[in-house]
Amino acid sequence: MFANLTQLIAGQPSPAAVQDAFVQEVRTATAERRDPRVERLICGCWVLIAVKHVLIIWAVVHYHVPIHQLWINFPTWLLGVLATAIYYGRTRRA
Repeated sequence: MFANLTQLIAGQPSPAAVQDAFVQEVRTATAERRDPRVERLICGCWVLIAVKHVLIIWAVVHYHVPIHQLWINFPTWLLGVLATAIYYGRTRRA
């Protein structure tokens, strides 16, 4: 609203000035490089996910819990796959 009022009072800007006011294109030369510490953290998290899966399966069988263990294990696995895929999809090997 105020931008239109300013244009009305000051006069219309030239089409070239309006064209230069917008970003036309963005390019990046290289993707981020992978950090070895983050890769070790991801590996450690996958080990913890595997341990959790084993413990959940054991608990469901041992205590006769009336649910299937995939109700707990599958969302954990899916979130891990999603996070890992996003990390490896956005970075590249140096």
